[in-house]
Amino acid sequence: MQVSKRLQTLVFLISAAALAGCGVVPQGKGSSKAARSTTSQTAPAPRLASAPQSYAPRGDDRVCMTELGASGARFTPVPDTYAAPGCNKLGTVQLSALAGDGSFFGVSNIGPVQCSVAKAFSEWARFGVDRAAREILGSRLVRVETMGSYACRRIAGTERMSAHARAEAIDVSGFVLEDGRRIDLKRDWHGGPPAVREFLRVVHSSACKRFGTVLGPEYNAAHADHFHLEGTGAKFCR
Repeated sequence: MQVSKRLQTLVFLISAAALAGCGVVPQGKGSSKAARSTTSQTAPAPRLASAPQSYAPRGDDRVCMTELGASGARFTPVPDTYAAPGCNKLGTVQLSALAGDGSFFGVSNIGPVQCSVAKAFSEWARFGVDRAAREILGSRLVRVETMGSYACRRIAGTERMSAHARAEAIDVSGFVLEDGRRIDLKRDWHGGPPAVREFLRVVHSSACKRFGTVLGPEYNAAHADHFHLEGTGAKFCR
């Protein structure tokens, strides 16, 4: 009887070891290759832009970023932050390139900007600026030059916080074309060749259709060297 029990125990232990061995992957060359193959099949495709793993855009921001990505723009989502009273970056992105009809445009000196404003900016660059450049000046756009976007500051001469303090505005100072020409707002708004002056007024008018507030050289001396492009709500265009 005791022998029988010992035999049963021995058979059980041998069987358990065999089953455990079924789950062990041999460490030979073939297994390494198989592991690499499995990894390559299941790994997600690389993305043009990504946010830190801990950051998840809110509902409306997520929809906007999906639409911005579908337009071809290249960007990275920026985690929400509060810098000081009245200063924040909520639902913002860092743009690296904008999509045109058949090419990309660079963007210089730009910081975080709210997604809705970035989307309007992307559409303006493609449908307003690039097409006007090709039609009026005979050369496509290659870069939009800016004076920045987010800045924790007040409107000059007032106690009101600027739209820049909420990353809701972009200041555009010029454009670079494929043929090497650089269109400078301060120099060319009044003093450029006729075609360049026409181009600047066309892109200003186009901006007024896409942004909530557009301020340029005709508004005041503080905007003699740039277009202030702000928000997408109520319209004010000067």
